[in-house]
Amino acid sequence: MNMSLATSTIQRINYLLSEQPSIRSFQWSPIMWGSTWSFLIISISAYIISSTTLHLLLLLLIRRRRPIPLGPIPALHSLAMLLISATIFLGILSSAVAEIRDTRWIWRRSKTPLQWLLCFPIGTRPSGRVFFWSYIFYLSRFLHIFRTFFTILRRRTLSFFQLFNHSILICMSFLWLEFSQSFQVIAILLMTLVFALVYGYRFWTEIGLRRARFPFVMNCHLVFLGCNLACHIGVLLLHFYNGGCNGMGAWFFNSVLNGFVLLLFLRSYVKTYYLIRENYFSVASSSISQVGDFVTSRTSNYKSVSKKEM
Repeated sequence: MNMSLATSTIQRINYLLSEQPSIRSFQWSPIMWGSTWSFLIISISAYIISSTTLHLLLLLLIRRRRPIPLGPIPALHSLAMLLISATIFLGILSSAVAEIRDTRWIWRRSKTPLQWLLCFPIGTRPSGRVFFWSYIFYLSRFLHIFRTFFTILRRRTLSFFQLFNHSILICMSFLWLEFSQSFQVIAILLMTLVFALVYGYRFWTEIGLRRARFPFVMNCHLVFLGCNLACHIGVLLLHFYNGGCNGMGAWFFNSVLNGFVLLLFLRSYVKTYYLIRENYFSVASSSISQVGDFVTSRTSNYKSVSKKEM
């Protein structure tokens, strides 16, 4: 009885995640919300302008760098992002398994399932289950950027790296769909897993539970970037030695942006551990995008950090 109930539940979840007609028949097209280049450019520009404007207004209107209380809003945002990330992770995992099962007869002589996950065959179109969840991931990036406004209001800082990183994520997820870019399945799986862990930890700390005694968020990002780099190398090898991969122009552009992000991250990571050695443990609760601000303003924030440690 319990086994049959578990089996039926799994089948029901699998149907909801990968077998619904709206998911199976998905097709990326210019009539969809957020699917045009003009929308991409305007939305990123609006994000940067509104963030900068809010930061400048607070500097002008409120001279003292007092944080503005937001109540339970950040915790609810973290919980929402946790649930969305977990759903996308399960959805694209289930969809990838289904796509491999249904289309393997076409490419099984030239690729293994792992190679398909890294390298779409040339001519792949942005339609079907996998691209449905890629589109949902793209839409979720617009909810993700609210984190910037929370940082401005509560910490009274605006990080160039945070603006750059969030803008890249929006642009990157758009290019995945527009050019049916290879590697996106693995990338979404890795990112949603990391986001689920990170936002779960943030929700944990937002409701007042104990923080980790090490930079949990930064270490999650470090593991992700390491896996991301290894997968990029795999895509490059498959492209040159296994007949080519789809969307390599977009892949190259994203690789350059990811390389820049990796360099900035490693710079912040080294500085963070240097500060931890000087007992600045409050940086452990900061996100990767806030570390640069902490490093550059450590002198002015020394008193507030000391009070938190006490």
